[in-house]
Amino acid sequence: MRSPYFWEAGVITGILAAVLSSCAVVTRPNPSLPNAGLTLPPGFHAAVYADGMKKPRLMAVAPNGDLFVTDSAAGRVYVLPDRDANGQSDRREVFAEGLNEPHGLEFRGDYLYVATTDRVVRFRYARGDLRAGAEAQHVVELAAGGQHKSRTLVFGPDGRMYVASGSSCNVCEESDPRRAAVWVYDADGKNGRLFASGLRNAVGLEWFGGQLYATNNGRDLLGNDIPPEAFFRLQEGGNYGWPYCYAPAPNTRQVRDPSFGREGQGSCESAQPAFATTTAHSAPLGLAFYTGTAFPAEYRGLMFVALHGSWNREPKSGYKVVTIHPQTGEVRDFLTGFLKGLTTSGRPVDLQVAPDGALFLTDDGNGLIYRISYSAPRS
Repeated sequence: MRSPYFWEAGVITGILAAVLSSCAVVTRPNPSLPNAGLTLPPGFHAAVYADGMKKPRLMAVAPNGDLFVTDSAAGRVYVLPDRDANGQSDRREVFAEGLNEPHGLEFRGDYLYVATTDRVVRFRYARGDLRAGAEAQHVVELAAGGQHKSRTLVFGPDGRMYVASGSSCNVCEESDPRRAAVWVYDADGKNGRLFASGLRNAVGLEWFGGQLYATNNGRDLLGNDIPPEAFFRLQEGGNYGWPYCYAPAPNTRQVRDPSFGREGQGSCESAQPAFATTTAHSAPLGLAFYTGTAFPAEYRGLMFVALHGSWNREPKSGYKVVTIHPQTGEVRDFLTGFLKGLTTSGRPVDLQVAPDGALFLTDDGNGLIYRISYSAPRS
């Protein structure tokens, strides 16, 4: 599991690279691969924390500091401990397996909750566990499958569970109100109700400062630049536009979808505006607010977002990590280099702040997790 290949201040040495298709998977770093050319701001360093997975997606840190990650293609939840605190996973343990495309996960009380494509389950968890000691407990049934199959869950400051499910289609009227929406439940799955609607595919979901934030994937097949990818602050009862409307720019009234939205179908005036937007088809997925103290002060409280990358845009967009200021909506590049012209060498998915203030990043194009750290540049 240990990988001695590192990159620093913008240059990655000895791994990844030359994956000519975003669908290709490199299961282990190989020193014979060309330089991928990833770049980070001065002082930031990144290294492979763990490898050998099929499709690592969302992460959570256990109460004892162990990193957990879902692998949707393997149907597993892995534990990737770093008990010797050297910045690399000691080993990869299977905490649970046989799951139906697991995606979101979070610790709450004595349980690890996991959102699969068709339900939320939970496993008893005791500090330091590397393997589930009992079968999964069923929590709540979800709308299964569809074009957007991933499910994300977070717990709010109210102790309730918020679950995001993507749409079944590119653009359509859903018959199941659980789709293209965020629902809220008690921790045991009871008393579920609609929290926010009109979210085509809100893969990233995170509470920060008493506010629930979401990424959202806009619809396809309206050209290279429509609609922009949008980021929202969610309010109970809020509607966020899809399928009839989209947010054309930050803090701007939504406009009607030119090919689907018709008069009388929803109200774009009442749809909530985005607080930030970025290039169309970038596919924003996981997000994390930086709550650590290891990075410079200007990064604290920023929203880090993984842009998975476009499949239907020329030139391609995404394939990077950006920061978003939660108040101003300013978007800035943080980690780039996965995209060079028509060639891609990785697909970022999710971010998670480590107990020591580093930042983990999953890449499901290469089956890797990176650890991003900071040390002040030498003068």
